[in-house]
Parts: sequence; C-alpha cells; structure tokens
Amino acid sequence: MLVVDILTGGVRGGTAIMFAALGETLAERAGVVNLGTEGCMLVGALGGYAVAAETGNPWLGLLAGALAGAALGLVHAVAVVWRRADQFATGLTLMFLGLGLTSLFGAAYVGKAAPGFDPVPLPLLGDIPIAGEILFRHDPVTYLTFVVAPLLWFTLNRTKAGLLVRAAGERADVLHVHGHSADLVRTAAVTAGAALAGLGGAQLSTAYAHAWFEGMTAGRGFIAVALVIFAAWRPLWVMAGSYLFGAALAVAPALQARGHALNQFALDALPFVITLVFLAVLGRRTLRAAPEELRRVFAR
Repeated sequence: MLVVDILTGGVRGGTAIMFAALGETLAERAGVVNLGTEGCMLVGALGGYAVAAETGNPWLGLLAGALAGAALGLVHAVAVVWRRADQFATGLTLMFLGLGLTSLFGAAYVGKAAPGFDPVPLPLLGDIPIAGEILFRHDPVTYLTFVVAPLLWFTLNRTKAGLLVRAAGERADVLHVHGHSADLVRTAAVTAGAALAGLGGAQLSTAYAHAWFEGMTAGRGFIAVALVIFAAWRPLWVMAGSYLFGAALAVAPALQARGHALNQFALDALPFVITLVFLAVLGRRTLRAAPEELRRVFAR
C-alpha cells in the first residue's frame, strides 16, 4: 500500500532529522542558532560508522557519533558564546569544516562494511494492522526518538535545567541576578544539541543507509534548522514535522518501487520545496514566538 509505505518511510527517514531538530531546538531555546547542524550530522555519521566498523559494536558507534557532534558543537559555542563571533557566519564555517573533515577521513570507509541496526518489530505492537507497520517495525535508534522528544519537552517545561535554558534564551540578565552564568548555560545547550545532531548522523549511517559516503546527510541539517522555526521551538511539533519531511523523502523510493516513471530531480527537491513553502507561509508568524535573545540574532 503506497500510503503505508510512505508513512513508514517517513518515520524511518525522519529520525535523523528529528534528532538534529531536537538538538537545534535546545540550542535555540538558549538563544543560539547553529547553522553548522549539517556539519555536526556529518561528523556524527562518519564517527558512528567508523567506530562501528572498527569495534564491531554499533552502540559504541552511536556514542561516538554523539561525541563527534558534541565536539563540533563545542567549537561553535566557544566561538559565538565566549568570543562573540557572528552566529550565522560561524555556523556556515562549521558546516564546511564538517564536510572537509569527513571527506578527508571518511575516504577509507567508503564501501567498507560495518555492523549496524536492523529493524526489530516490537512484540504485540508490531502486529497492529497498519499502525504497527508504520510505527513499530523499526530499528532501536528510531524507537529512541519516541522517548527523546517527550523527554526534551518535559525537561524544557518542567525542570530547573529547562528553566535555566529558557531564561538564557529569554532574559539572560535574570540568570545573572540569581547567580547563574548565561554563557555556561548556552554552552551546555549548544553542545548537547550538537550531540543530538551527531546522534542523528550516526543513525543515518548505521541504521538507515548502512553505509558511509561523502555528503550523505544531503541537506538534512538545514531542513532540521528550518523545521525548528516551523515547529515554533516546540519539541513535540518538531517530532510531527520530522515525520512530515521524512515522508517527503520517502515518496521517491516508494514510487520507484512501483515502477512509476517520475522526474527523479523533482522528487529529490520535494523536501526542500516543502521547507521553503512552510517558511514563506509561517516564518514571520512563528518568529514572533522565538525566544527574545534569538529575535535579536535574527534582527541583525
């Protein structure tokens, strides 16, 4: 069934985008934009695949991907939070740095086999008609997003740590009055957010593609950044939006599997067209919901 295949592909293909978008949500709620999310995903994809290939353990690869993304995110945090560099210019530079590093060190892993994550149907849930196939017959990393998105929502809205993050993005002076450092909070948020982006990259290489090749993220990091604006900085909306864009990515293979002769370039462009349409229609409205410190960044 075409619709079921597209929706199933939306969950599977949207997982990497969701990790990255949730990470960017965390960073932006603290008042920092990371346009280098694409680079964080790339180093996470290579780090995850390389460590899985060398150790034979995909879970270690997943951890390595998160650490690789965090390392690149920390570079961004130091530059923009502590050295007051331009956030947009630094983010784009970070993206090119990630692309260059993965092109240099990833050549040895092109075509090299590595253990990965295969689909594991959940008992009972996987047997539910239609819904079971769409939601509960995926790899373990995809199931992880079912927990991460609600957990991030809870953390941001119901915990002291989340309050500190939101204060850093809304009124940094309040943090200073109460003895907290906004710079430290932002650094932690950006680094943790980049770790999630790296986790998304590792899922892409070890669970989705089961391979490493240069530039494999193919713009997913930029889609994730745009998705945060579309979702108005709300983790649960990010989850829904990620599945939407994942479904857009799944249209082409689903149609090709049924022998439909459609323009491949048009199908490949579909997720980016959807991104532009949503930004054009909702961008100005959602920007009014942006954290105060973030609006200052956008206004520059």
